Amino acid sequence: MTLNSSLFVKLDPTDSVVIATQPLGLGSKVEGIDVQDQIPSGHKLAIKSVQAGDPVFKYGQIIGYASGLILAGQHVHTHNLEFRASALNHEVGKGLSNEEPVRAEGLFSGYRRENGGIGTRNFIAILTSVNCSATAARQIAEQFDSGSLAEYENVDGVAAFVHGTGCGLDNAGEGYANLQRVLWGYASHPNCGGVLLVGLGCETNHIGDLLERYDLSMNDRFQIMNIQDMGGLRKTIDAGAGMVREMLPIVNQIKRSPCPVSGLKLGLQCGGSDAWSGMTANPALGYASDLLVQHGGTAVLAETPEIYGAEHLLTRRARSQEVADKLLERIHWWEDYTARNHGSMDNNPSHGNKRGGLTTILEKSLGAVAKSGTSPMENVYRYAEPIKSSGFVMMDSPGYDPASITGQIASGCNIVAFTTGRGSVFGSKPAPSIKIATNTRMFQNMEEDMDINAGDILDGEKTVAQTGREIFELLVDVASGKPSLSEAQGLGDLEFVPWQIGAVM
Repeated sequence: MTLNSSLFVKLDPTDSVVIATQPLGLGSKVEGIDVQDQIPSGHKLAIKSVQAGDPVFKYGQIIGYASGLILAGQHVHTHNLEFRASALNHEVGKGLSNEEPVRAEGLFSGYRRENGGIGTRNFIAILTSVNCSATAARQIAEQFDSGSLAEYENVDGVAAFVHGTGCGLDNAGEGYANLQRVLWGYASHPNCGGVLLVGLGCETNHIGDLLERYDLSMNDRFQIMNIQDMGGLRKTIDAGAGMVREMLPIVNQIKRSPCPVSGLKLGLQCGGSDAWSGMTANPALGYASDLLVQHGGTAVLAETPEIYGAEHLLTRRARSQEVADKLLERIHWWEDYTARNHGSMDNNPSHGNKRGGLTTILEKSLGAVAKSGTSPMENVYRYAEPIKSSGFVMMDSPGYDPASITGQIASGCNIVAFTTGRGSVFGSKPAPSIKIATNTRMFQNMEEDMDINAGDILDGEKTVAQTGREIFELLVDVASGKPSLSEAQGLGDLEFVPWQIGAVM
């Protein structure tokens, strides 16, 4: 990467474009080229002419095709750069190193569970099988504010995880399987010391089916109830609150103790991305991901539509042909899914992404995969499928952040790192989330929400490695109980969004 912080960034010698680090006006010169358009900060400037139909390169990779002649010095964006599906060369495993992996040891202060899991938080979760029991779950949780929990110093809170589905769906379909995996994943999550599952009683997603499918049984920290059996809403709320009160002293007995960093499972996310995401925050998070893998931990990439066009960079790191094929099968599923719903994979980037300088999904994806670092890809999982591999893995999900992170947490992630360029106020329970700003301007504007400023990389004050280590150290601190800024502001109760697919009947 060539950085001229007063004017532009050039990412690869073969690139057709550079990225303006400040607004460039007519008459400016970049690499001896006269600027012919007004170029907003973060947007692309052509440094060589590109004929209509020819590819445009950034990161040394194709980010789209010229929809007309692009002259050197012109603005390159949605008006002259178009998406086109390209045949990619999948050199499986070619990016794997022959060197012995670096191993490291470290500890954090976590909650050890009887099943071997390690938690970073200790919540009592109130889950719902169906939308019909959402109000009951919320009203039960609302009875336990910070004041009522003051004597239970080892309990992080009582949180209701409610959703808008659970009935009117095919119980043999993908959507039903997704929902059940999510509920089982939260019910067995190491960040949940106690669980109350609330249903209506007649829903398709019946609690009995969930218990049988996942071999769940009731105990003093796992209870179930149905509104119809309890005799109505008020009686359900009263009984549910009583069950939680009985759980509190039991869950409070679990205390933090030294745990290996290998017990961390990190959800990798980006939202509100901009042109700097792929140059600052995402590579820095990738560096932190590699550090976690060196410690024996697990880093989980998701948002499959947001690696589209960059999947060849991941298959190069696939541990085997089987792992690469699992990723490509998911890519083909998404192509079919969008086609049968009359959509396009290029529907992403969003409006905000484009204002931040991103033009096509290819460009966005090339920056997004940087979150995954350089470690080998050990496995690929379905949405909310339990993650049993350590190291770097991929979990299939939509790019919609709440749905994606819900799946990661259900898969076992006990902490989340979220990069953003436009700004985000996302938080998640029961897994704490830190947010990493891609640029200093946004960090300063939203400093109450941003845990780390990766804009220091663009400003020339820190390297990717320095910021990556800062992220890693903060993750360990937050895993040990330090509140993230989103936790400090009370976020995380409304971000539980299981991915709904399939017909609603």
